[in-house]
Amino acid sequence: MEEQRQQTPTITTPLVHHNHRPGRRKHSLVSELSGAVGDLGTFIPIVLTLTLVSNLDLSTTLIFTSLYNIATGLLFGLPMPVQPMKSIAAVAVSESPHLTTSQIAAAGLCTAATLFLLGLTGLMSFFYRFIPLPVVRGVQLSQGLSFAFTAIKYVRFNQDFATSKSTSSRPWLGLDGLLLALAAILFLVLTTGSGDYGNHNQEFDIDNTDDVNNSGRRLRLHTRLRILSAIPAALIVFLLGLILCFIRDPTIFNDLRFGPSEISVLKITWDDWKVGFLRAAIPQIPLSVLNSVIAVCKLSGDLFPDREELSATKVSISVGVMNFVGCWFGAMPVCHGAGGLAGQYRFGARSGMAVVFLGLGKLAIGLVFGNSFVRILGQFPIGILGVLLLFAGIELAMASRDMNTKEESFVMLVCAAVSLTGSSAALGFCCGILLFLLLKLRSMECSRFGVSKFWSKSSAEDMDDSVP
Repeated sequence: MEEQRQQTPTITTPLVHHNHRPGRRKHSLVSELSGAVGDLGTFIPIVLTLTLVSNLDLSTTLIFTSLYNIATGLLFGLPMPVQPMKSIAAVAVSESPHLTTSQIAAAGLCTAATLFLLGLTGLMSFFYRFIPLPVVRGVQLSQGLSFAFTAIKYVRFNQDFATSKSTSSRPWLGLDGLLLALAAILFLVLTTGSGDYGNHNQEFDIDNTDDVNNSGRRLRLHTRLRILSAIPAALIVFLLGLILCFIRDPTIFNDLRFGPSEISVLKITWDDWKVGFLRAAIPQIPLSVLNSVIAVCKLSGDLFPDREELSATKVSISVGVMNFVGCWFGAMPVCHGAGGLAGQYRFGARSGMAVVFLGLGKLAIGLVFGNSFVRILGQFPIGILGVLLLFAGIELAMASRDMNTKEESFVMLVCAAVSLTGSSAALGFCCGILLFLLLKLRSMECSRFGVSKFWSKSSAEDMDDSVP
């Protein structure tokens, strides 16, 4: 019996089982094109707002961001998004007086310099290795829910991007009505489901089924889901929005001008540097560190477990280089964002070709239509943008579902709650780190302080006293 027990192999069950099979994921040009538009729900509103309020040069921004898209797609091999720096944009349009183009550029350059130095010195990778996962998940959850809340506002209410406020309730009917947005949501849910089908190859072993009819139903289900997942749903919704732009206002054709605007170097004064850094760069830097580098790297490992996780050093340096190139010419300050990566992945992007295609599209628009393209963006149905943003936000928030213990969930939820209510990812991050350390301190061995010995001695004496 003893020998048989030793010869019996030990079978262990992994705590987490991944259905992912490397090398079996199917790529298609159509799905990459559909995923390319997955982050436009955040890109278009911010670019349109900065163009209307702060006189951002749309042509220059489209040209430079297109080059960023192409470069990052080829460099990283993943659908690495290029998104506006949201805190800088928020300060530029919401605070009075509004920031000028030079002040926006100065804020972007200051943020870029900080991230570039953190990446070059290796400090970013150091921070990334030691930041607790529940805190990162809290940042991702808060950012995803923030996107979702904004998306719901886009769907339910008309928006005045010039004042960054919601106005009247959106009517049910019309070319930008509530019914259109709801129809887009239903279409995306029916075609893409919850976002899991197509991410893993589902197989059905017909030979091992007991019931032939049951196996036939499963095979038909598999075929139907495969056909639905092959539909470029996000691309169809986005193209519908573009068509509705011209139907809503046919005079757009008369206002279009061909050719890009003249690209020139901005003149940035000392006062611009001071205002840009104090008012816009300071709130942007912690957000860029957390969401544009740390959260992006962690999310890349979650979405692409068979590939090497993105390097925090490379991503940080990438943000710095992009803005060093474009901000001097008046291009919008940009960064990478976890929300954009989640949105592009949600709608089918699986490689760097998705953002390369997006970059080529931006480049064509910037060179052909220039600044007159703002007339088209101004008529794009906001409800459709809200729908795209909603799915991107939910996909990002769902990355936090791997918190398996109550302690991890506790830290994550506190971090997310503080980030949302305080409107500051940095504040939520600090609270999450503090809470994590307190919980670890609570469970630490205290023998070095004599507490453990005292407690053991007291317990022994109590036990002796209790014995009759």
